[in-house]
Amino acid sequence: MSGAGAAASGAQTASTAPPRSKRARRFSVNAVLDEFFFVFAGLAALWLAYLLFSESFTLGWWGILVMVLFWALIAYLVLPRLHRVLTTIYVPDYFMGRTRTSDGLFGDPVNLAVLGGEAELLRAMQDAGWTRADELTGSSSWRIITSTITRRSYDEAPVSPLFLFGRKQDFAFQQEVEGNPAKRHHVRFWRTPDGWLLPGGARVEWLAAGTFDRAVGFSLFTLQVTHKIDADTDVERDHIVRTLRESDPAISVSVLADFSTGYHSRNGGGDTIRTDGDLPVIDVSAVRVAS
Repeated sequence: MSGAGAAASGAQTASTAPPRSKRARRFSVNAVLDEFFFVFAGLAALWLAYLLFSESFTLGWWGILVMVLFWALIAYLVLPRLHRVLTTIYVPDYFMGRTRTSDGLFGDPVNLAVLGGEAELLRAMQDAGWTRADELTGSSSWRIITSTITRRSYDEAPVSPLFLFGRKQDFAFQQEVEGNPAKRHHVRFWRTPDGWLLPGGARVEWLAAGTFDRAVGFSLFTLQVTHKIDADTDVERDHIVRTLRESDPAISVSVLADFSTGYHSRNGGGDTIRTDGDLPVIDVSAVRVAS
């Protein structure tokens, strides 16, 4: 009886206890002002683009230059800001097996994972015939433009930034095809946060996104000049795994089958992508690194 009474008393206490007060949301004037001016700048850029477009028809041959300025304004200012606003509202900010572009759009699929330290990973990629890509700067950007136009080789050509865990890739590797910078194998790597686990509970040190650049063209979503990737990302994933395994027998590979649902989709440049959803886990921890 005493136990039942205690239980009843506890239930009564729990049922009559006042509800927990919800934590009041903190109001930030700076955040409101930042969002206001971000949206205002986007609308102002859109209005300026309209003025350039409407005035171009009254300028004769100068209208061609104005139209180029109009495209640059739309592609590199208006549309990126518009995508940033919309993706902030509609795209969830948690791991979904996809990278993100700087505009917030979904980028290339995460299709590789790695076990091992940075030194072992760098050594494994170099031994497998991959070249580390330069950082994206003004000079490296200009060099890849001139190399693409003149069809001159640029083995260390930079890759555009993609984001995972809220930050861009730690480094990237690539293999140029036939000395043509417009065609290349490439893969980006991100170190996972401390204590972070894959969906399902597996622990890895690195995640990667590998795709094949087949040509240079215009982004479907922003109209920017960019590399166009091959749709079958599994072929590139398997190519990366094969080159690593062939270069060093100490490297082992396991596969998380159906890590993500097989899908047909598009990346941040509007290119079609498809995958079976498997995630190879490459173990480079046994790779020997010179002291």
